[in-house]
Amino acid sequence: MRGFKRYLAAALAGRFASEGMGIALVLLALERTGSAADGAFILTAWLAPHVLAAPLAGAAAARTPRPRLFHVGALVCFTLAVAALSVLVGRAPVAVVIAVAVAGGSCGPMVTGGLSSLVASLVPAGAGRDRAYAWDAATYNAAGVSAPAVVSLIAALGSAGPAMAALACSGAVAAVLAALLPYEDPRARAQIAGPRPTAGGGFAALWRVRELRAVSAATTLAFVGIGALSTTAVLLTVSLGAPGAGGALMTAFAVGALSGSLLLARRRASGRADDPGRLVRWALAGTGVVLTGAAFAPTVPLAAACFALAGLCDGPLLTATLRIRAEHAPDAVRAQVFTLGAGLKITAAAAGAALVGLAAAWPPWTLVLGIAALQLAAALLHRVTAGPRTPAAKPVPAPSAPSAPAVAPVTPQDAPTRP
Repeated sequence: MRGFKRYLAAALAGRFASEGMGIALVLLALERTGSAADGAFILTAWLAPHVLAAPLAGAAAARTPRPRLFHVGALVCFTLAVAALSVLVGRAPVAVVIAVAVAGGSCGPMVTGGLSSLVASLVPAGAGRDRAYAWDAATYNAAGVSAPAVVSLIAALGSAGPAMAALACSGAVAAVLAALLPYEDPRARAQIAGPRPTAGGGFAALWRVRELRAVSAATTLAFVGIGALSTTAVLLTVSLGAPGAGGALMTAFAVGALSGSLLLARRRASGRADDPGRLVRWALAGTGVVLTGAAFAPTVPLAAACFALAGLCDGPLLTATLRIRAEHAPDAVRAQVFTLGAGLKITAAAAGAALVGLAAAWPPWTLVLGIAALQLAAALLHRVTAGPRTPAAKPVPAPSAPSAPAVAPVTPQDAPTRP
């Protein structure tokens, strides 16, 4: 496990910066322009490039002769965009701010799925790697818990500008630590992987490899609901007579998810329970069942308990997803599969947030039920599309450049991450 602890530190620092951007941009725009809508508009520009940049970033990561320079460079560009936005929001022309947000958001897939794709080169296959992915998943959840809280605290004590600066510092730490990681020899990787992949190779793998297709479809559907959960939590607490407690519900969910990831990381993998596909279905079904209970909770404390338990069920989902990608993604397009998975889930979450905005006038309990139904439907979708478990393999060769036109086009609207 050479360099894995350093990797975890880099991943946590990078994902802390990424997770904090949502609330930091809105707070900064509200502080400087008086309009939270401006922050939402900038945040959209930050998130929108994720799914478009994911296949390109993954293909570039697979083809680069200098993987260290590429990964560190992506983190540096991400960090510079965060730092620039901390200065430009509310002060520079909107077009400039949007351009910087788009540039920084384009590096987002490398902070999420791109970093996760390195785990397979740091940890040998087996139970150790399975636990490594559980620890990697825990960094997403830990960042999801801590980043919004730290940003909110700094903004409350001073202003949102220093909060954004703190995120930029965290990104810089991630870049430094990533520079110190061991990376695969590109020449050895090329001999194993075969012809260089094109940007369409990741889409082809997600579509043709049954296990990848199943987990991508299921998690994307589930994340439409997860993306709607924050707004729904606020609306639910308002209906329960505690308008300011929406954040507490989401914190409970995030803490539960972190606990689930950590428990899985410390568990010895064995037997049928170690089937990651089965874990995906149980995680989705458990989350859906518990959220159904939350819809009918009569008080905020009971709702918070349900959200925490739902998070506990949801936590292992990311671990299982990462394992399936690592086991079944062809070597040549492994980075693409990871970045595409992250990009598609983020896009699905953004769609869910937009949908719940349109349905905000509905009774909150019906919205929670809708989110729960999406989790249950995702579990069923995975069961139907996954079929019986097969041994991990690399069944799809990466398309070489001359054969790229023969790859059937697959749109990002699915097939897919805190992460």
